[in-house]
Amino acid sequence: MSSPVDQDAFATINRGFNQVFLPGRMTVGLVVPIERYDTSAVPTMADHVERVQLAEELGFAATWLRDVPFNVPSFGDAGQIYDPFVYLGLLAGVTTDIALGVSSIILPLRHPAHVAKAAASADALSAGRVILGIASGDRPDEYPAMNVPYDERGARFRDSVSYIRRMAELSPMFDSPFGAPDRPMDLLPKPTGDTLPLLVTGGSQQDPEWTARNGDGWMLYPRDPATQATIVADWRTRVADAGLAPKPVMQPLYIDLADDPGARPQPIHLGFRLGIEPLRDLLHTLAGIGINHLAFNLRFNQAPIETTLKRLAAELLPDFPTEDPLR
Repeated sequence: MSSPVDQDAFATINRGFNQVFLPGRMTVGLVVPIERYDTSAVPTMADHVERVQLAEELGFAATWLRDVPFNVPSFGDAGQIYDPFVYLGLLAGVTTDIALGVSSIILPLRHPAHVAKAAASADALSAGRVILGIASGDRPDEYPAMNVPYDERGARFRDSVSYIRRMAELSPMFDSPFGAPDRPMDLLPKPTGDTLPLLVTGGSQQDPEWTARNGDGWMLYPRDPATQATIVADWRTRVADAGLAPKPVMQPLYIDLADDPGARPQPIHLGFRLGIEPLRDLLHTLAGIGINHLAFNLRFNQAPIETTLKRLAAELLPDFPTEDPLR
């Protein structure tokens, strides 16, 4: 089992959050599209629903969608192509247990009322399985395309978070930079919990204290374990200094799983080509420094995807089990 790091309970928010984030433990998920597309920015999306269903059947904790409004040539990755909220609605109807995450919605490029309504709708339709990653965005080309000033994205991000939080309340009425109602009205549906779980991605143009206070968790980019350990420890200190209960941390990892179970790690983009044994050791190390969830990205995986999923499930997931609070 993974090494314990903190036995204090995380907040209870919704079913997805509660089954993915377990204090002192790590769970494992997958980034969609679950396919190899290393020679193109655009995936085929072949068998995409069936692979998410297989991931659920095999016991992966979560699947993660991305918000890529435009296929920007310089970025080189169109994500899963489909709008994340439309896709969440589809997956809510064809799965029953796996958590449905987004990593991450680019808040400055969307009106927060649309985000709040779409995310709460998917949360309700999936019986509380939505986890909403949020970010300020890192593709400057998209901002002029939507007539949004790039240098205002940090302030728009903070204002959006405040707006989404308020929309979970009963009959919210308040002025904001995004508009002010002139008569009583409400935004429906409400999320299944008291709020939507919001995980801040990276810095998102915010100071670390703001992120520690306002995020329900933190999404980090992959780094070497020693550096990541320092960053996670600093996060936990900031959360504690704010007088708050512990909050979880997650990260993605690109892998190319080798046939040889003992193949030593070789660096690839944001990850490694390696065998299952050093991969298991790496995950135990990350769990020991306080990573609560890790999402595999198989974009560069050379072996057949279904074979890789089954190998990961059989040889890795027993060390990192998921607990569904409704089971």
